[in-house]
Amino acid sequence: MEPIRISYFSDVLCIWAYVAQIRLDQLQATFQDKIAFEYHFVSVFGNAPEKLADRWRDRGGLQGYRAHIEEIVEKFDHLTLHPQVWNQVVPPSSLSCHLFLHGVQLLEKKGLVPASEKLFEKTIWAFRQAFFGESANIADRRVQVEIAASLGLPIPLLEQLLSAGEPYAELAKDFDRVKVHGVSVSPTLIFNEGRQRLNGNVGYRVIAANIRELLHNPGGEASWC
Repeated sequence: MEPIRISYFSDVLCIWAYVAQIRLDQLQATFQDKIAFEYHFVSVFGNAPEKLADRWRDRGGLQGYRAHIEEIVEKFDHLTLHPQVWNQVVPPSSLSCHLFLHGVQLLEKKGLVPASEKLFEKTIWAFRQAFFGESANIADRRVQVEIAASLGLPIPLLEQLLSAGEPYAELAKDFDRVKVHGVSVSPTLIFNEGRQRLNGNVGYRVIAANIRELLHNPGGEASWC
């Protein structure tokens, strides 16, 4: 039986995607080979400083946003938030992160690293941990390379892919997918060839219920989710 494919769109600088990682891990542990996540990026923080300054202009600006994510993280025991995040450390854009991560993904697709080690997924999480937990400016290529090297990724091969331009094409595909599916929220999960979606901070049980419905729904019958 083919696994249920779940398109997962997120921005690496998104606090709710940071929160949601534990749910993805639990879903994979629960459903194992019955589901397969396909990771894509949506540019919510493509121009982070200006966007936050504009959207939080009447709520304290960047410091107001910082206070907002502090309140979010305090609700989750499994997360840490460094005091310099969105304070002294303000990455200009998530786009460079997404580009680099697509380079890691291409290493897997091309068989240059073992797919079984799930290094693409591990690197996404390592980027989030480095930013939110350690206040690393993950938009900086030097920081990106340091994280990749710590995971044992072949840096020369990765640099070759980035120089050749292939990750740009993968990122462009994500831009197209975002337009096709109308994705504007991070994270967004899309199931059932686009007929079902869950946006934003959605609990584990709700996601699991959607998966179970698809697993038990006879082929060709419309889902009631």
